[in-house]
Amino acid sequence: MNRMVLIVAGLLLINTAWAEHLDLDQLLRDVKKSQGIEGRINRQREARFLAEKNRQQQLLAEAKAALARAEARSSTLKSQLDANEQGLTILETELNERSGILGELLGVAKQAAGDLSVELHQSLVSAQFPDRGVALEKIADSKALPTIEQLETLWFNLLQEMTESGKVVRFDTEILAATGEPQSAEVVRIGTFNALSGGKYLRYLPETGKLVELARQPEGRYLDLAEDFIAAKQGQRVDIGIDPTRGVLLSLLIQKPDLLERIQQGGIIGYIILLLGAVGFVVAIIRLLQLYSTGRKMDQQLYDLQSANTDNPLGRVILASEQSLAGNLENLELMLDEAITQEVPKLEKGLPMIKLLAGVAPLLGLLGTVTGMIATFQAISLFGTGDPKLMASGISQALVTTMLGLMVAIPLLFLHSLLASRSRALVQILDEQSAGLISRIAGK
Repeated sequence: MNRMVLIVAGLLLINTAWAEHLDLDQLLRDVKKSQGIEGRINRQREARFLAEKNRQQQLLAEAKAALARAEARSSTLKSQLDANEQGLTILETELNERSGILGELLGVAKQAAGDLSVELHQSLVSAQFPDRGVALEKIADSKALPTIEQLETLWFNLLQEMTESGKVVRFDTEILAATGEPQSAEVVRIGTFNALSGGKYLRYLPETGKLVELARQPEGRYLDLAEDFIAAKQGQRVDIGIDPTRGVLLSLLIQKPDLLERIQQGGIIGYIILLLGAVGFVVAIIRLLQLYSTGRKMDQQLYDLQSANTDNPLGRVILASEQSLAGNLENLELMLDEAITQEVPKLEKGLPMIKLLAGVAPLLGLLGTVTGMIATFQAISLFGTGDPKLMASGISQALVTTMLGLMVAIPLLFLHSLLASRSRALVQILDEQSAGLISRIAGK
């Protein structure tokens, strides 16, 4: 390439010399000079090429040596790689085994923490130890393995709940009255079953973490037990009713209607049955007292048949027999029969009414049953059977009226039987004594 450049340069010089009318000698000298320069350049280039060749040989040798070292290192690294792959396979197998165990541990820990968190949220013990489930919720919601501290927290809460469920403790806290007003009070906690304060039962509200006084307390006997339990000294044995279902039985107990509510469920028919029953009971008691008084007076008259007393039926019968002594025996018998006939209605007074009320009461109960079932079927036709509370009113009326009718009828039947038996006994005494009077008079 350089040679061609020199030739072109020479031609240009020739042309230039020609153009400037230079002579040939000058041109020859220039060409010769150019050839000397080109030779020198070629020698320099050959020397440089030789140096580069030697250097390339040296570099080639070095590269071959490096290649040999690299191949040796590659062989070593390949052997090491194979060994590492075998070790990695073993470690991966071991890791999978341990990860499976740790995964099971994570699942068990999360499930236990979640279950315990729900239980602590609803536990009565949380009223004394609030915010126990916060750490457990973190364990249940975390995707990482639980730490030692978290597992110890889970263990501690489990142990605390088991321990506190068997204790009867007293502590001061803020409770909500039945009206919703907060107030400080001493609370007696019976395990995880019941909480008492001031002789009344309390209920735990998980939403607020507070104890609230029941708006409606159970029966008086349970309240008496609660008062005795609160007033008991340490070490003293007292009876107390507990709810092992943690509030379910207590809620059912306080929902049980009392006597007045039962009567109200019977409606107007129930009130009519009770009114008739009250009338029947009053009449029966009055008649029973009257018959008892009459019987005592007749017993006293039996000890003194010679002097008749008009304050009892027997005395009036004897007086009637004395007034008919002037007549014959047939007239005496008629007079005695008439006297006894006049006394019998007095002795049996009120019995037909009691018998009638005893028969009407269950019929009214049956009427209430029919009307209650009609109301129930009307509710079913309007609202269906999805909500049992809509049918409860009619069913309650049907059952309560039947119960009230039977409650009124059964005692009235016993009272009617008692009064009838007592009146028959008094009438029998009159018959026996009248027969005796006739026999004695006939003997005379």
